[in-house]
Amino acid sequence: MSIACCLPVVECVYCLACARWACQHCFHTGGYDSETWGLASPNEFEPVPRLCRLILAVYEDDLEHPQWAPPGGYGIEPRWVVHRKTYEHTGGHAPTYLLYVDHHHSDVVLAVRGMNMAKESDYAVLLDNSLGQRRFDGGYVHNGLLKAAEWLFDAECDVLRDLLERNPGYTLTFAGHSLGSGVVAMLALVAVHNRDRLGGVERKRDDFLPRTDTPLEDVFKSLVWVPDVVLCIQLAMPFMWKVPYRHVYT
Repeated sequence: MSIACCLPVVECVYCLACARWACQHCFHTGGYDSETWGLASPNEFEPVPRLCRLILAVYEDDLEHPQWAPPGGYGIEPRWVVHRKTYEHTGGHAPTYLLYVDHHHSDVVLAVRGMNMAKESDYAVLLDNSLGQRRFDGGYVHNGLLKAAEWLFDAECDVLRDLLERNPGYTLTFAGHSLGSGVVAMLALVAVHNRDRLGGVERKRDDFLPRTDTPLEDVFKSLVWVPDVVLCIQLAMPFMWKVPYRHVYT
């Protein structure tokens, strides 16, 4: 009886600890990462909405007849799309992506879509990691994201090199949303370490400063963790209400 009386206290402490963990991992935003940064000028911010629209275009099945275009459209010329690779093309090694030459802004852009909740391969990329599993350039990176980035670089480096050679002076930008942002962050690092495979492209011609927000893996784990907590609470209910187990089944 004395042990049963202590269980409600233990459950409350456990729930409070879990709630604190969830708040720290699920309510962290990119604003905390950039709160000490200086203000961007209009010219510095200009590429952001343009690239966001291009990333959104990756979600379309037919850019000639878009279904989800924002007000004003995607701001791209379908004829400048080099190609768009689906999951059938990537074999699940990377999410869907689009390669686009923006002649208006002298930019070669590779844009990667976010996580597709219906694709098992995206979960495999996200969860392919453990602490200290993958070293890269003197540090540790996410194993699944780096593998996806390496596959993507091997698949597209020849095409990227050809586009940069045919368009001298154009910049090279990698952009992505959600899971895609993690892939292109790793892709930027891979490209910088293999500039010779891009024709010796200068560092200033590609976006080599990747930044990511809250780890998607933590968010996904939190979604898995919630049912476990609910199950623990349900199992503890007979003790919390001091009801013997035999009454539950009678």
